[in-house]
Amino acid sequence: MNLLYANDRQGRYPPSYYAATATPLAGFAPLAGAARADVCVVGGGYTGLSAALHLAQKGFDVVLLEAHRVGFGASGRNGGQVGSGQRLEQDELERMMGREQARRLWDLAEEAKALLRGLIDTHAMPVTYRPGVAHACWHDREVAHTHAIAEKLARDYDYPLVEPLDRAGIRALIGSDVYKGGAIDRGAGHIHPLNYAIGLAQAAAAAGVRLHENSAVTRIDHGPMPVVHTAAGQIRADHVILACNGYLGGLEPQVAARVMPINNFIIATEPLGDRARDILAEPVAVADTKFVVNYWRLSDDNRLLFGGGESYGYRFPADIAKTVLKPMLQVYPQLGGTRIDHAWGGTLAITMNRLPCFTRTHANVLSASGYSGHGVAMATLAGKVLAEAVAGQAERFDLLAHLPQSRFPGGPALRWPLLVLAMTWYAMRDRLGL
Repeated sequence: MNLLYANDRQGRYPPSYYAATATPLAGFAPLAGAARADVCVVGGGYTGLSAALHLAQKGFDVVLLEAHRVGFGASGRNGGQVGSGQRLEQDELERMMGREQARRLWDLAEEAKALLRGLIDTHAMPVTYRPGVAHACWHDREVAHTHAIAEKLARDYDYPLVEPLDRAGIRALIGSDVYKGGAIDRGAGHIHPLNYAIGLAQAAAAAGVRLHENSAVTRIDHGPMPVVHTAAGQIRADHVILACNGYLGGLEPQVAARVMPINNFIIATEPLGDRARDILAEPVAVADTKFVVNYWRLSDDNRLLFGGGESYGYRFPADIAKTVLKPMLQVYPQLGGTRIDHAWGGTLAITMNRLPCFTRTHANVLSASGYSGHGVAMATLAGKVLAEAVAGQAERFDLLAHLPQSRFPGGPALRWPLLVLAMTWYAMRDRLGL
């Protein structure tokens, strides 16, 4: 199944709250005929757009190919959360690779947040960055761990911006009785994700990048000078960057073996008006400790944007709103009967250990993907790191490329059924409160 077309219409942003409120962006012409470039970037999400922008600023001639529209994939459909650190907590990273390497990964993640904010400001993007991401815990043991991590970050990582919250504190902040406690990270934040992708595209175009939409890559002929093919043209380049994430398909099997696409879903309620302050006392984003994570925030017009819900299969469920309403009403039963104005799905990508997958698949082909739901800032930094590597400064790329990455068991035929079994098991544990 080709996920580029399994759930979406060719060349159109899927209907969503983000698409309905996006800054208008004129389309970029499809690739037609043969062309030459220093670098060909495949994929117009955060990774590809950031790589193209940073390469152009270094003086490279860059072509970017996007199968649909820039920001079409996870970059334009996600929860908009700009989180701190990596997808794994620092204590787990320390156990996995030691304190020094864990610290380097933390510092990269801090740079990623600063880079995102700096790009928004420097390029006057149509994006408002709002600070604050809360972490809501279902169980007392999770509260204790969350508070311990806050203490560790302040003590060992010079990061005193995570405020522990007891049950009363989390209740006052998020207006729900179901959580036992948590924390709020004042150094994290949230954005309109599609407008950020559009802002990156506008900045890249202004820097001289040649962007082509509706230009799906069909194959790559590898060699000293790779040739990247679409249905209507080809690019001969010195370097290729693969920035396809969950939409990589069969372009590069060694990446696909370690990076698996999965779907996630979000709904947007009608504007809540004065009720919004009872849902979130501050304009922060929230994520909880479910295995199938619930995450939410308020839009600028006071809609609740709520993500979550279980769905097993590469095709989106027929009724996305129904899929997400169940967990939303578990958290906010007071919203029963609230109209749902938007419901959409998207395809992201995960790795076995939830750390991003950086790899050099050929001497002149680089790839970064698999951000595992933590990619808004990290994918932006990944693009900058890829640009550095193409320019001959590969130290940071090599650090990330040496992160341990396992293949998903079962190969292409069995990895998805095995993941479904695992997700079913953990989802059952969520429902049983284990």
